[in-house]
Amino acid sequence: MATARCLVQGSARYANPMTRVVDDAIILCGGAGLRLRPVIGNDPKSMALVAGRPFLEMPLKQLRRHGFQRVILAVGYRAGNIQSHFGPTFGGMDIEYSNESSPLGTGGALSNAAPHVRSTSCLVMNGDSYTDVDLRKFVTAHHESEVEVSVVLVPVDERGDVGSVLMDADNNIVQFAEKERPVAAAHLNAGIYMLSSEILNGIPSGSPISLERELFPQWIRQGRRIRAFVHPGTCVDIGTPERYKTAQEALANAEFATAGVRSEEDRT
Repeated sequence: MATARCLVQGSARYANPMTRVVDDAIILCGGAGLRLRPVIGNDPKSMALVAGRPFLEMPLKQLRRHGFQRVILAVGYRAGNIQSHFGPTFGGMDIEYSNESSPLGTGGALSNAAPHVRSTSCLVMNGDSYTDVDLRKFVTAHHESEVEVSVVLVPVDERGDVGSVLMDADNNIVQFAEKERPVAAAHLNAGIYMLSSEILNGIPSGSPISLERELFPQWIRQGRRIRAFVHPGTCVDIGTPERYKTAQEALANAEFATAGVRSEEDRT
């Protein structure tokens, strides 16, 4: 995987800031990272170190730069490690925790976190990947399109275990192929979504369910519009030892160049 330089610019006060509450964000960070055990031991995957700092700081700092005020961390495996490191705030953002007692999958984790969400829509991110997307433009495009779900897409790369996506001429997603690659697929799912509170609260609770493999295809069959937001940049994830090594090279200069010691701003 080519080394990527991941930079985001801009502020994320969304369209019509006088009438819209800033959306909450959910970060899915409950994974155990079994494939990374040889290099990170028993730590949660999102706490794997990049340039000496937990990877989870990457999406949190991205959200902070774009004006988010509340973040729900959907934790699971060794949740105490994450809670003790980040506490109730990060960079001025309030942090709440949604703890799953057993693995619920991405959809189940969102259902578990839904009671914490106060806004009428929310942004969802994975805690083990980073995409150099302008979140301000993504959130604004979602609200302007008036759809229930929006998804950030990036160009296809060599990763064979990342979900690919097909869309029509109007940027509506017509097929999700999680962990497989249709010949016609030109884009990958970057794992960044906007969901309306209605669709979020409609996710079945109490049992494991996958957002990507089950819910997205189900919503498409039901005729719900899922809007693609195509980003020409890259998505860097730490899912395997090889990609973790690439992330060390790709992201260190972009986000952690001055992060040797956590700043007072990050402690607030």
